[in-house]
Amino acid sequence: MRCRSCRGEQGGIVLDLGEQPPWDSMPPAATPLPDPVSPLRMWLCRSCGLAQLEAGADVGEEILGVEPRAVAEQSDRAVERLVREGLVRPGDRVVEYGSPHGESWLPRLTGRGMTDAGHAAPPGTADLVVDFYGLLHEPDQDAALRRRAGVLAPGGTLALQLLSLGTVLRDGQWYDLRHGHYAYWSLPALDTALRRYGLAVHRAWRYPLSGGTLLVTARAGATPDTGTRRLLREEDEQGVTTPGGLAGLQRSADRAHDLWGWLDAERRAGRTVAAYGAASRAVPVMCHAGLDAGLLAAVGDASPTKQGRRMPGTDIPIVSPAELAALRPDRVVLFLAELADEVRAALPEIEAAGGRWVVLDPVPRLVKPVPGVFAG
Repeated sequence: MRCRSCRGEQGGIVLDLGEQPPWDSMPPAATPLPDPVSPLRMWLCRSCGLAQLEAGADVGEEILGVEPRAVAEQSDRAVERLVREGLVRPGDRVVEYGSPHGESWLPRLTGRGMTDAGHAAPPGTADLVVDFYGLLHEPDQDAALRRRAGVLAPGGTLALQLLSLGTVLRDGQWYDLRHGHYAYWSLPALDTALRRYGLAVHRAWRYPLSGGTLLVTARAGATPDTGTRRLLREEDEQGVTTPGGLAGLQRSADRAHDLWGWLDAERRAGRTVAAYGAASRAVPVMCHAGLDAGLLAAVGDASPTKQGRRMPGTDIPIVSPAELAALRPDRVVLFLAELADEVRAALPEIEAAGGRWVVLDPVPRLVKPVPGVFAG
């Protein structure tokens, strides 16, 4: 294996989830198993400290989901931060490298007077380059960063939003490893990589989305402030660029059988369990735990394009929120814990019928019911 960033060849596997299907396949519910699978492993480069997908299955065109309110609110906060930093100025040129998940910052930026220069912008002409979860979808990280740095005008700024490897490690979010997501940047590794293109981490802010999303700005002649230096130091002390530091991810993944055991106990107790959120992170959880429709009746999701399909690698159907509520499940596992308030507000009938929401923390944990609503 050659590193996707520095091209080094020395490194090793730090997380192995076995054979897994592409998370975005989601075949029609009637499609028979088995699904195509390939190894899903995280490889750590010894030279530059980038944790990355060792090899991956080909991923097709993504089945777009419904953008959660929390994601839109995070985008608002990120753009407001860029405004306060003086990086969003009327007439300045902006280039966005967006995510295939569909969210974009461009309307927010052009709405404040910036000019969308597009991906065809000549080198050295963009005052601001923004990357909203786009980088991790690039198989060639060196080329991707070189492209983003190359389009910057002198004195320009690169702004990236990403889920830091420090968050993944701290919260045991091993399920963030998936086919089609090629790089898992820590802040120290990102700073090291950016220096190859004449940039460095200038500012970094942590937001609560997904447990700890980072907004990072990079520029030539960077002068990190106290908060940014603290974030760099915290992640470095976690060991995010060392095999020993990342060993906890495999230990967390090996506890996936805890979910299987909990679901089996619920079934033997006569309780029906469903889930909510046919998200990409749910696929490695289900497959690594060995779940099927006998344990998890269905997964509800608000995206019409996902409904009528099944979760990759399983026979678990994806249904609409209304169909999920009609099942009157006793327990509903929420795969996106940060959306708990939003989803519970959208589906009050779950708790009104006596059901309980469950989050993985990392083992299944019943969420305290809304006061005044009966829950069993």
